[in-house]
Amino acid sequence: MTENPELVDRDDEIPFRGTSSPHRARRGYPLRWLVMVRFTHPAQQIVLQDYIDAVADAEARVERLTGQIADLLPTWSLAPVVDAVQAIRCVGVIVAVTVAAGVGDFRRFDNPRQPMAWLGLTPPEHSGGASVRRGGIIRAESGLARRALTGGARSYRMQARVSPKLLTRLEVLPLAVRDIAWKGQLRMCQRSRHLVAAGKAKVMVITAMAREMVGFIRAIARASRPATA
Repeated sequence: MTENPELVDRDDEIPFRGTSSPHRARRGYPLRWLVMVRFTHPAQQIVLQDYIDAVADAEARVERLTGQIADLLPTWSLAPVVDAVQAIRCVGVIVAVTVAAGVGDFRRFDNPRQPMAWLGLTPPEHSGGASVRRGGIIRAESGLARRALTGGARSYRMQARVSPKLLTRLEVLPLAVRDIAWKGQLRMCQRSRHLVAAGKAKVMVITAMAREMVGFIRAIARASRPATA
């Protein structure tokens, strides 16, 4: 409990007057709106400014680390894979690096279900006679890669499209890679709509899309790094 209830008076709450657009949110619009917020009590204003500074510091750190990753990427043996898998919708450089670092060489998997299971995105099965029971997602191995994939998997609830940012990434990639990525986007968008229409829970739909993403990432990774004799 606070010693001064006045400092947390609900009458002082200020509703957000900005936009909820993800595009504008990524450009720092909510933070700029917060800078213009004014409280009547000095302590409230000080706390708000401290929060704003903390967010700004975190964003600067993310930008700095992202730049360092981009600078080091060309020297990495998996750089061709990182570049190629960015053909997939909502797989930018950070997601691509996270997945590549978590999985390693996709050529070691003989079929798509193996990396899906390795990342903990495939539910275990318990068979007995004619019945088959599937358990929950086991969340094994690389948790960071799994979280990165499930974050991107949310976008497939929208219709299939190529955004300007994705088009920029696609323009420098081989046609075979672009074809795999577009085929995957069409399939995943359609499957997401089908699962939602069937009444599946949101978390199940997202996990299913992340699982599909792994399959297409594997296909692109193998296409960008063909097996050597």
